[in-house]
Amino acid sequence: MLVKWEGIVIRSTDYGESSKVITVYTREHGKVGLMARGAKKPKSRLAAVSQLFTHGFFLCKKSPGPGMPDLSQGEIADAYPDLRQDLFRTAYAAYIAELLDRLTPENEANPYLFQLLLLTYRYLDEGKDPEVLSRIFESKMLVVAGIRPHLQGCVRCGAEQEPYVFSVTQGGLLCPDCRTSDPHAIAVSEVVWKLLRLFQLFDLERLGEIELRDATRSQLRHVMRRFIDEHLDIRLKSRHFLDQVEKLFPT
Repeated sequence: MLVKWEGIVIRSTDYGESSKVITVYTREHGKVGLMARGAKKPKSRLAAVSQLFTHGFFLCKKSPGPGMPDLSQGEIADAYPDLRQDLFRTAYAAYIAELLDRLTPENEANPYLFQLLLLTYRYLDEGKDPEVLSRIFESKMLVVAGIRPHLQGCVRCGAEQEPYVFSVTQGGLLCPDCRTSDPHAIAVSEVVWKLLRLFQLFDLERLGEIELRDATRSQLRHVMRRFIDEHLDIRLKSRHFLDQVEKLFPT
């Protein structure tokens, strides 16, 4: 049976001498694996459409059983050329792809996540701030994973009383009366916790230009990484690569 899916390639693995297994996040079925036979050959009609980050339409041959569908042909909707030519943006795109891959099951449709990924890559290709985009993507993925930080008042007593600190272990903001419950809580500025709350809620379609001070960027990165490391049992290879790139090209 032939099926046609719209998707974005989020992982590519060599298979044998000439083929690839690609993971595509599709609009219709969420994350799916496809066998791209002969895609490593330079003249293969599947070579371009099976490249990482490619947004396209994938015509696949699907058998009735549980086996992996074969990619028969593909049509590229967007290859994001500017994203690919910039090592900094490529590193962020790889991190975003791996985060999505590790936090989503196979064959579970989520059109919202597909649209989120599509917009994020489009904005990366257009030159919007990759660090801001990654913080937004992380925030929304934590919501999807069901472990969003509590940013509506104090996580312990519910009081809306500033100044807050952020408790990684307790999962959110602590008010002045409760801050002693976590001696390792992180001091955060009002701008930081309000941005984190905004990132959870706002529509990415409405993204404009966001100018952040270096101190704000540093706090956002520190809080999100500590929270992800504490609450998600995953280690992302792409984050190590991203760290190396950030050292070479500091913002």
